[in-house]
Amino acid sequence: MLWFTQLDWALFFSALVSSTLFPGGSEALLLFRLEETPNNVIALVLTATIGNVLGSIITYAMGRYGFQLSHRWFRISENKISHAEQYFSRFGKLSLLLAWLPVIGDPLCLVAGALRYHIIGFMILVSIGKLGRYAILAWAFL
Repeated sequence: MLWFTQLDWALFFSALVSSTLFPGGSEALLLFRLEETPNNVIALVLTATIGNVLGSIITYAMGRYGFQLSHRWFRISENKISHAEQYFSRFGKLSLLLAWLPVIGDPLCLVAGALRYHIIGFMILVSIGKLGRYAILAWAFL
C-alpha cells in the first residue's frame, strides 16, 4: 500500500493517455521523474506501466464494443472479418508484446478488442511488453 501513496498521478495519467489513440509522451515524463528521484525507480516504472496498460485496456474496449457499431456503419464483409481473425490468431497474439510501439501499438490493441481476444491473455502480453519497455528505459537512463 506504500507504493500507492507514492503514486505519481501526473505520470500515471500521462502513461494512460499515451496508450490510447491520443498521442503522449510518458517516456519523457518518466525520465524527468527519474532525474528528480532516482531512488524511486520501481515505483515510477510500475506507475507508468499500470497507467499505460489501463490505457491499452480502454483501447481494447473501444475495439471490442465499438466494433459492432462500426461494422454495421462501414459494412465490413464477413469474409474480411474472418480473414483478419485468422491472421490475428496466427500472428497477432505475440504481436501484443509490441503494443508499446508508437503508431502500431494502439491499433494492435484496438484489433485485439474487435476480434474479441481473451482479455486476460491480452493483459498479460501487453503488460509484459510495456513493463519491459519502461524498465529498459529506466535502466538505460540510470
